[in-house]
Amino acid sequence: MKTPKKTKRRYNSTRRQAQANETRNQIMEAAFKLFSLQGYTGATIDSIAQEAGVSPETIYAVFGNKRTILTNLIDVAVGGDHQPIPLLQRDGPKAVLQAKDPKHLLNLFAQDISEILERIAPIFEITRFAAKTEPDIADLLKTMLDQRLQNLSVVIQQLEALGSLREGLTNIQASETIWAISSPEVFRLLIKDRGWDKDQYVNWLSDTLIRLLLSN
Repeated sequence: MKTPKKTKRRYNSTRRQAQANETRNQIMEAAFKLFSLQGYTGATIDSIAQEAGVSPETIYAVFGNKRTILTNLIDVAVGGDHQPIPLLQRDGPKAVLQAKDPKHLLNLFAQDISEILERIAPIFEITRFAAKTEPDIADLLKTMLDQRLQNLSVVIQQLEALGSLREGLTNIQASETIWAISSPEVFRLLIKDRGWDKDQYVNWLSDTLIRLLLSN
């Protein structure tokens, strides 16, 4: 009599991936908490591991080093999730760039950027402070600032294509204007230090950019 063949059990990679994602999220949440309380330099891998409830070896296996944790925090804050989708290909920026009325475009921009700034401003502050003493973080900060200017220049290019950019204002001047006015630093000043709510900020940003960038 033949012995029935045993059916091979399928390897459940979905559960394993979910556990890996959960561990990754725990480490990032712990790192953000400690970066906020102790600064980037003050938060060690050991302290992050203790806060996250994992071993230091797990952190090294998942991220490699502290800089990579910070980079991932920045990416998630900018995009709003863990998906590897470039910012300009996300729904918010795409809606902004598809707008045909320049004032509506800038209003949509103000709404979308306020959501991003709410997430990124605290991490940006951590990064800027760390850049004073950590050369690799100074390089990271420069890359962030350059990438931000490049992304925002696309908004200016769209306004230029619509023929609505203020006369005498060059593309680079306009790009640097929107880059400065909608910066994380200004957002924190108005929201945190002056106590504005987000609606106030959105209305102010939209009105200010319309006045500074558009022709009459």
